[in-house]
Amino acid sequence: MIDLSPAPASLPQGQRVYAIGDIHGCDVQLANLHAIIAQDLTRRPIAAPLLLHIGDYVDRGPDTAAVIARLLRGSPIADVPMVNLLGNHEHTMLEALSGERAAATDWLFTGGRPALESYGVDPNSPRDTWPEAVPPAHFDFLRGLSLMHREGGYAFVHAGIRPGVALEHQARDDLLRMRQPFLYSDAQFGAVVVHGHTPVKAPVVRHNRIAIDTGAVFGGKLTCVVLEAETIGFLTADPVGQPVPIAHR
Repeated sequence: MIDLSPAPASLPQGQRVYAIGDIHGCDVQLANLHAIIAQDLTRRPIAAPLLLHIGDYVDRGPDTAAVIARLLRGSPIADVPMVNLLGNHEHTMLEALSGERAAATDWLFTGGRPALESYGVDPNSPRDTWPEAVPPAHFDFLRGLSLMHREGGYAFVHAGIRPGVALEHQARDDLLRMRQPFLYSDAQFGAVVVHGHTPVKAPVVRHNRIAIDTGAVFGGKLTCVVLEAETIGFLTADPVGQPVPIAHR
């Protein structure tokens, strides 16, 4: 069962958001967390649920290709819409595969090697051959990711925002990579910002932000924040185990 507590913002009656933190190629954990979410919806039905992924599906972990293939199939839970946000790792991957040499070097250094291997590519092979192994649908998925999503009193972004700048005027690079001064700011941002990007041992809930990257790829759990009305709760998937089948509602 999920434990609920007072949230720093609210959603309209009848809405619930399930937002999942950084996945980084952890496909088994993602499958299991989707199943756990489906079970929660079976126990606690609601009129307007939404499944949201906060970005960084690729790199570092073993199953980048499998994670993207899973998300490409659409929402894993019947009648539940899904939103996928862009993370800095997807952005770097796209730049690297477009032929930018500096981006390719950065990508290899920041986790691109296992991503390439998940597509059957030797990371030491000629860089101009890498794109051939990535299915066109995967490119389309990566290029179609959103930078921000708003629901009720919440703004969902991958990394954070720049304090003092209106949400609608945030720079792309800040949404994808921001840490400071965002993480230590006490400012009101115009919405409570739900974000990943900066790993934490456990979810962080502040009056102005909620951090949900709990380091799945580093041996931690994959975390989903559950927001409904004026409450907040968390669902998690352990770092090991076999995929759990989803029983559709």
